[in-house]
Amino acid sequence: MNKYIGHPSQLFGVRETRMVGGKADGMRLLEVKNGIGLDFTVSLDRCADIPYLFYKGNSMAYIAPCGMVGAQYYDNVGAGFLKSFTAGFLTTCGLSAVGSPCTDDGEELPLHGNISHVPSEQHSYTVDEDYIRIKAVIRDGAVFGKQFLLTREYCCGLKENTLEITDTVKNIGCKETPFMILYHCNMGYPLLSENSVLKVSSTKVEPRDAHAAEDIDKWDKMIVPERDFVEQCYYHTFDKEPDVVLKNPDISTELRMTFDRSNLDCFTEWKMMGEYEYVLGLEPANCYPDGRDVMREKGILKFLAPGEEKTMKIKFSFADC
Repeated sequence: MNKYIGHPSQLFGVRETRMVGGKADGMRLLEVKNGIGLDFTVSLDRCADIPYLFYKGNSMAYIAPCGMVGAQYYDNVGAGFLKSFTAGFLTTCGLSAVGSPCTDDGEELPLHGNISHVPSEQHSYTVDEDYIRIKAVIRDGAVFGKQFLLTREYCCGLKENTLEITDTVKNIGCKETPFMILYHCNMGYPLLSENSVLKVSSTKVEPRDAHAAEDIDKWDKMIVPERDFVEQCYYHTFDKEPDVVLKNPDISTELRMTFDRSNLDCFTEWKMMGEYEYVLGLEPANCYPDGRDVMREKGILKFLAPGEEKTMKIKFSFADC
């Protein structure tokens, strides 16, 4: 125990808050700080995702024009997802559909699925001398449809600026169900600028489409915000454990992402250099964002049998550089 303080919250801890006003009115949040540089927000009513994350006062995340939006405003038709896509440091996509809207096996599927708009049913947290641990449980189910249980755990270091995510998704239904998950991690200014340096330990980089192919030799180069910029996506393949680093000397900050590729065998780089839409997506997944129908056609669509579960792990580290 630190003898210089009366209560741990003077330096670190978790605060439960609610937002007031606008489309965010009533949203439950956990405000987390580790006391040595890392501050972030867990949005309990939006899949316990992370909208805001700061390292030593600098934002690491991109916040979309819609800002914070409650789950009740979700539009599940086509690309309606974008009306409430806060982006933020983490938006979870899935769990039975990721990517482009499509029709698959007779089912109309919206952009990126609905899990990011499902509130957590339970949450808890503990704080000890070394870590802040947060747990949330999110249930995603429907009559005659999918039945998934997502158990999410965050572990934030108190002696080092690290944040680990461990998710377990279980099929609690009685039939085999398509399982797709993508972690839409959205880096923004001031971490992201034309001076940012991106390094990815991939052995192969493929463009998503002809437009991305035009700049394949510049997949790792950032530019100033450009009017009418059209998004570019690049698919990375790894033959060893993934290591992704985004560094910006302007703010002397380095972000490192590592993840377990045993259940996250796909990685998409979403490069969006537009004015007011300036974001770099670093997206570990078990699929690519081309729609479930395309994944099925290519023979790479994943499934969970009744009672089966998968665990996904991602770690972020933040440091001065």
